[in-house]
Amino acid sequence: MTDHATAPHPVVPPSAYVDGPRLLADIGGTNARFALETAPGQVGLIDVLPCDNYPTLADALRAYLGSPAVVAAGVDGLRHAALAIANPITGDLVRMTNHHWEFSIAALRVECGFETLEVVNDFTALARALPHLAASQKRQVGGGVARAHTPLGLVGAGTGLGVSGLIPAGESWTALLSEGGHVTFSPANETEVAILQFAWRQYEHVSAERLLSGDGIELIYRALAHHTGQAAQALDAPEISRRALAGECVLCDQAIEAFCGMLGTVAGNLAVTLGAQGGIYIGGGIVPRLGERFARSSFRSRFEQKGRFVNYLAQVPTFVITADYPAFLGVSAILAEKLRS
Repeated sequence: MTDHATAPHPVVPPSAYVDGPRLLADIGGTNARFALETAPGQVGLIDVLPCDNYPTLADALRAYLGSPAVVAAGVDGLRHAALAIANPITGDLVRMTNHHWEFSIAALRVECGFETLEVVNDFTALARALPHLAASQKRQVGGGVARAHTPLGLVGAGTGLGVSGLIPAGESWTALLSEGGHVTFSPANETEVAILQFAWRQYEHVSAERLLSGDGIELIYRALAHHTGQAAQALDAPEISRRALAGECVLCDQAIEAFCGMLGTVAGNLAVTLGAQGGIYIGGGIVPRLGERFARSSFRSRFEQKGRFVNYLAQVPTFVITADYPAFLGVSAILAEKLRS
């Protein structure tokens, strides 16, 4: 996939689809990402638009379709579209929880002139992308070998903690509509007990998401400072990560290490819950930015740390998703399946 802003000749090749190119979108609370798919796996003209710049999703969509690159490519009359959105999808009306946009799926389809408009949760789309990731779009951490035709698990730490699973269903897959990020946090050592006790001062229920997220990294940092008798600075998660990766702050590095270990426990729990012998995939915005620091962390050892099930988990591979726009792969698969049916 290439971003049209950096491509020297932003021209979409003639569509291999008889009904023309397909619009793909990944809508978050901050940015809306759009692309056109002209053939299976051929995605281009990717553009990222700030959500705050547009009153409605339809306005952002029209801005993308009216952009110079898309207009220059001669794309007109798109018939099919699929959107992934960071929001539960429980009916026709979608009200974003982390942005002011709201819309009717049916009305948006009519307004934009689509014959087909699929709208799915972003983690459903990301889960559906997993079987389509190329070797260059994921990085294995630790050992294990994926077994074919077995469930896959997905955990993604970012603004929150997303969890999903992918279950084989004949020639296709079923993505689980999970809210597994809200399970109760389970400490695995004395330091994590102290972190949990610190969090209890502020929250009656401490979920996994409360610690395995951007805000969670900040909470872990403050808890460790309190636990070790140090003064905590007013640092946000990106700065904590930056100082840790740069070797500038021991406490920041300890916070990142605790985060990685906790994530290993959650990922291992998901693996045994789903029987995910096809592998556990790590997405979200935090882990891919940690690079080699994550690979050498306690994540993998904590993933396998399940007593009598250590040998079982040692055989389950874990992968960090490194693709730039993995949700596009998922919405493409979902849309293709819809059109086949």
